Amino acid sequence: VLGLLVWTLIAGTEYFLYPAFGWVMFVAVFYWVLTVFFLIIYMTMTYTRVPQVPWTTAGLCFNGSAFVLYLIAAIVDASSVTKELDSHNYNSWAASSFFAFVVTSCYAGNTYFSFISWRSRTLQ
Repeated sequence: VLGLLVWTLIAGTEYFLYPAFGWVMFVAVFYWVLTVFFLIIYMTMTYTRVPQVPWTTAGLCFNGSAFVLYLIAAIVDASSVTKELDSHNYNSWAASSFFAFVVTSCYAGNTYFSFISWRSRTLQ
């Protein structure tokens, strides 16, 4: 839900005039779609029917890459917001920057728990 807020707040503005917001949009939409995909896989318990895939490693790689790229996108988003731009865009972009950092912290926590899960699977 928070990732959805990031890209909808940006998509409601003229983000295409600023390449930095294009990068933020790419990261936000890409990881939102992948998160929904993994959510469906886990809710339908499809992962139990495909034991060949190392799901703990896949989860760790996904969450780790999401954390790193979202951190970069959040920093780019925050550094691209300036008051001299249109006030409607300013408010939306400032809010998207805040939520980008919130999503980054969520992915950081999820990366930590994925690492703990991966570590316990490799020690067995």
